[in-house]
Amino acid sequence: MPAIAPKIGFVSLGCPKALVDSERILTQLKAEGYGIVPRYDKANAVIVNTCGFIDAAVQESLDAIGEALHENGKVIVTGCLGKRDALIREAYPDVLAITGPQDYASVMEAVHKALPKPHDPFVDLVPKRRLGDAKKDNNVGIKLTPKHYAYLKISEGCNHRCTFCIIPSMRGSLVSRPIDEVLVEAEKLVRSGVKELLVISQDTSAYGVDLKYAERTWRGHAYQTRMTDLCRGLGELGAWVRLHYVYPYPHVDDVIPLMAEGKILPYLDIPFQHASPRILKLMKRPAHAEKTLERIHAWRKVCPDLTIRSTFIVGFPGETDAEFEELLAFLREAQLDRVGAFAYSPVGGAKANNLPDPVPEELKEDRLERFMQVQAEISAAKLQRKIGRTLTVLVDEVNANGAVARSMADAPEIDGVVRVVDGQRLKPGQFVEVRVTGAGAHDLEAMASL
Repeated sequence: MPAIAPKIGFVSLGCPKALVDSERILTQLKAEGYGIVPRYDKANAVIVNTCGFIDAAVQESLDAIGEALHENGKVIVTGCLGKRDALIREAYPDVLAITGPQDYASVMEAVHKALPKPHDPFVDLVPKRRLGDAKKDNNVGIKLTPKHYAYLKISEGCNHRCTFCIIPSMRGSLVSRPIDEVLVEAEKLVRSGVKELLVISQDTSAYGVDLKYAERTWRGHAYQTRMTDLCRGLGELGAWVRLHYVYPYPHVDDVIPLMAEGKILPYLDIPFQHASPRILKLMKRPAHAEKTLERIHAWRKVCPDLTIRSTFIVGFPGETDAEFEELLAFLREAQLDRVGAFAYSPVGGAKANNLPDPVPEELKEDRLERFMQVQAEISAAKLQRKIGRTLTVLVDEVNANGAVARSMADAPEIDGVVRVVDGQRLKPGQFVEVRVTGAGAHDLEAMASL
């Protein structure tokens, strides 16, 4: 009889891109016969997939490593914080191995060294599978999201060198996946029951530039490896397609008609970060707020139901009172639907740390509070106008109080929800028409019995 397989515990931290990394590692572990368990005391070793983007994430990752060491003792560290090997070793010299993000082979090598896979005379006769093969056959691999939605990672790394960000030093420059490979994966995900595909990368608009937009064939038709063709292909699958991390390059204009036609969701996640040209220049970001406003208005003329989400940094080094007011004026004019913001905090290795005139902590927090208050008023007013409308929603969960669902305007985890008060008989993953009956600053209430 085959030996009992070693069991692995897994902690996944960070952004959706890291979540996809976790899914691929877990898929390979299962393919090699390792067991996956949810408790430290049941595991023979623990893998911690870390985040290292901001100081709070670094601390969360270090705390998770420390907890795993305390509770289990055998810990393999991977992910973005793995690029800061010395920091981890100084805090926890007893970790078994440290690897960086996307380094799946090194993770498996560390697992094999710590816990050799037991010989199975039946399984070991099957040809070896390479890491990632699960994405190329009918098995879509292990998913850490609910069955009805999945993240579709189209590239790794980033060619931008924003002064507040250290992602390129962790994940490298842009490396795009060929378009046929992405479309085949998306097709299999939809076939397996996924109703919503969330397109993610560090810079979705730059997709394919490193491959010189190489042309590939999918379903008998030619597609270039670029964002517009990707959207055109994904629009053929009959699922919701949601675009994240889109820089406002000129060709973004070309996907708006696809949204108006219902091919992909009328939703753009664009990290504007600020509105002051001087601050944007210090950030090494695009610095044309006026043109950005013009384009937002033009997009909404083509696609009136367009939802725009964005993120901003307040209290960036050198930000004056006047520049903060400029940011608030932009927010009021742009009337963005969903907005996240955080007060600037130094990140180890970021060039912005060396900029003069840091904003005092108390002032940063005051600006953040004012910023979010303005956005809450904008959001509340926009949601009030949806009362009485009929919306298509996707159910995420059902409980005694009804159903928690999302409309086309709501990405999972980061946006609002639609609470369907009479939705106790609905099912997760179900599309349903609802009538909006109430609204708050971020969420809607609705009835399914139209």
